Amino acid sequence: MKTIFNFIFLSLLLGAAACTPKQCGVCEYSILGQNELVYESQVITSVGLSAVKQMQGATVAPIPEDALEEYEDAIAEDDILNIVIYHPTRTDLIQSIQVVNDRTGGFRVTNGQVYLPCIEFVPVVNLTLREARERLKQRFEEEIRDVDVFISYKNRLSHRVELAGMVAIAHYPIDGRSRLYEVLASAHLPPQANLFTSYVLRDGQQLDVNLFRLLNEGDMSQNIVMKPGDKVFIGSPTDHSVLVMGEVPLQRPVPVIHGSLPLKEALALAGGLPYTASKRCIQIIRGSLQRPKIFVVSWDFVIHQPNEDLLLIPGDLVYVSATPITDWQRFTLQILPTLQGVALGQSIYYNFR
Repeated sequence: MKTIFNFIFLSLLLGAAACTPKQCGVCEYSILGQNELVYESQVITSVGLSAVKQMQGATVAPIPEDALEEYEDAIAEDDILNIVIYHPTRTDLIQSIQVVNDRTGGFRVTNGQVYLPCIEFVPVVNLTLREARERLKQRFEEEIRDVDVFISYKNRLSHRVELAGMVAIAHYPIDGRSRLYEVLASAHLPPQANLFTSYVLRDGQQLDVNLFRLLNEGDMSQNIVMKPGDKVFIGSPTDHSVLVMGEVPLQRPVPVIHGSLPLKEALALAGGLPYTASKRCIQIIRGSLQRPKIFVVSWDFVIHQPNEDLLLIPGDLVYVSATPITDWQRFTLQILPTLQGVALGQSIYYNFR
């Protein structure tokens, strides 16, 4: 909140500075031109999410080279397994296994083992599902021939992805083939989810994964294989915004849903430019508070440029300056009652002399 107030203070200084480079008590800033804003907008369009993050000062880790490769998964302690057997005549054994599945929610791996009727404790930890199936089948056949075994994960406590934000589930069990799209599909994302503010966290670092391109454009290069401990956060529409201030009818934050927003759209949502606005001095403040970048554009330049050449990013502050005549009018409106009061007092004084 303090940063927002500092930016507001800076914007007021800029409004009074008539678009000239200055220094204030909290920062140093210099004025950039219209072409610089166009250049950064083109970088946003061509590079995408990572460019926006870099402009915001955030660090994003590149997607690992092996992120799309499936890996050999293994059973871990406290995994819950769904085990089903088939035998042509021993329906009693089939039912006893199914009763355990139904009543206890599956077979939990405890001390590296699972317990099953007839064969009791069988070590399965650090085995793949295929290897565990073969071991269970071998143990059953020591007691009963012609048994077939089927095994899958019911739930996992360590090998899973954690989810937060606008999601319907808090975690999702994974194996070496589970991919991001599968996790997101199970999370039931609402249509208004902000995919720009959404991210994947691995080993404490945010990965350069673009969820918008994955879900809306079908870009499978973003469909990484999930690993144990990964975290997925899905943002809400109000998480990121730009702030429009100054000489506009509606001074307000404008949500940024897809990572960037055309300047024209932000100004339109703020009510447009009234006749009191200076059409030569629209300022966009971007970056850290200590050394912000401030772009100054004119309304004539804005209306003649395509939307993709004038993009705002979350955290930007748009300040529309007032015309000098407007400032004078405000001054006279504020001081006029005082002047009228003085004139009235003088008139009464002279009339009663």
